[in-house]
Amino acid sequence: MTWIIILVFLILTFLIYILILRPKHLRWGASTDEVNLNLPGDEMVNKPDFNATRGITIESSPEEIWKWIIQIGSKRAGWYSIDWIDNGGTPSSTKIVPEFQVIHKGQFIPFTPDQKNGMWVNDYSSFKYILWTDKAGKASWLWYLIPVGDNATRLITRLRTKYVWTSLWIIYYLIYDVGDIIMMKKCMKGIKQRSEASVK
Repeated sequence: MTWIIILVFLILTFLIYILILRPKHLRWGASTDEVNLNLPGDEMVNKPDFNATRGITIESSPEEIWKWIIQIGSKRAGWYSIDWIDNGGTPSSTKIVPEFQVIHKGQFIPFTPDQKNGMWVNDYSSFKYILWTDKAGKASWLWYLIPVGDNATRLITRLRTKYVWTSLWIIYYLIYDVGDIIMMKKCMKGIKQRSEASVK
């Protein structure tokens, strides 16, 4: 009887996540128009299993926000998120780091403290967008800036991932599917906080 209760609980939890929580997580802060935008990199991953478009308004110019985005990375300026998870416990920078203000196509952006996992700069347009992709064509991550009014900007992120269901990595994918929103919200709010503070 106990295992039946546990099974029912797990099924209900799964359904609540898939039908209610996940759709909200995948479009946190983004309008319907932003979710439906055709953006750079959309063609890189065909039929992604994870397709998240998030947005936040920042009272700062694209030029200022750009500085905080291009220095992101583990053992770089950090992720402005939960540092003990994604930056080896090193606090994310609260300042612009000059040595990380140069980007180029093909540049590796490390995601983990050991610098073994990450993505590469596939394309960018200064002060407008930067697109990261993996080498297998199964993941893309876009940071997109839209000016709003005189001195505000919409920061849109789009993360598209195709899961390899037959790989042991599926365990990571499932954790990532659930936990990404926590890290991403904190990261985007971290960019907002830093960028707005720097122009006051």
